[in-house]
Amino acid sequence: MPGLFNACNRIITIKLKIVLFLFITVLSVKPQRSFAQQIYSKAYGQKGNPALIYVHGGPRGNSTLFEGTTATALSERGYYVIVYDRRGEGRSGDPGAKLTFDEACLDLNGLMKQYGLTKVSLLGHSFGGIVSTLFASKFPEKVERLILVGGLFSQQESYDHILGTTLKIATQKKDMSILKKISNIKSFDVQSAEYRKQTYEVASHYGFFKMTTPTEESKRVNAKYENSSFSKSNIRNDKAPLLFYQNESRVNIDTKPMLKNIVNKKIELSAIYGVQDGIFSKKQLSDLKKITGSSNFYTIDNCSHYPFADQQEKFLNIVEEIINK
Repeated sequence: MPGLFNACNRIITIKLKIVLFLFITVLSVKPQRSFAQQIYSKAYGQKGNPALIYVHGGPRGNSTLFEGTTATALSERGYYVIVYDRRGEGRSGDPGAKLTFDEACLDLNGLMKQYGLTKVSLLGHSFGGIVSTLFASKFPEKVERLILVGGLFSQQESYDHILGTTLKIATQKKDMSILKKISNIKSFDVQSAEYRKQTYEVASHYGFFKMTTPTEESKRVNAKYENSSFSKSNIRNDKAPLLFYQNESRVNIDTKPMLKNIVNKKIELSAIYGVQDGIFSKKQLSDLKKITGSSNFYTIDNCSHYPFADQQEKFLNIVEEIINK
């Protein structure tokens, strides 16, 4: 009997150790957040209507301006509008985000899965134009149309245009601080975060991102945003550009070849640009127009880098025209 008693004790001891091991293991495993918990997103309108996903600018951006001014208005025209903030940007805080294009494309796929969408139209604004172009190029079967809204497509050409134009303005104004800054920028590595940052700073200094003459409509639209909860949620991750340049090799690319290929893959390609958007040269827009075709290229006067806020009614009419073609 003592032998049997000892054997039972050994079995009980082993079982207790197994239970204890499993308990400690469970405690040590970090809970995994779902995609929906990691990425901020919201849908406007009726599911089943033509789906549009707005892809915001950045890196360091978010969708608050579009969401607070235009998402509802666009959905009221019969579209299922989805807005989201990319991983590590805006309201999608994630300390583990890499901020790479591959990560952005992966999350766009996740977004489509979350909302049960197999094919969508993309509204690619500013830097989001590059993200959208890369996604459409990689997953053409998932994109019905790509609409560039002040979307970047040839970055170095934009940088050269900004620096050349601001140099002329600064020279005329004898603005010595900006002249010195431009001189310093030209000594930077064009593939660096600092080069991009300071180039856009001189562009902003001379109002390249602002419409020339605000209208009553634009004043109303922007005032509504400023007084809304969206303005208060305008979160900016200052580390995002640095992470992007640290983890992504394609930091300064020309996507025109990809855009031509997208057209060849039968994806509808359209473009909406403000005439006074100071970060694009006339040659750049002319080159893009050749790719989209004249009938798919739209410009809006008295409009800069944010057509949906600068000239909202015209923007909505153009989007409607594009989708109804």
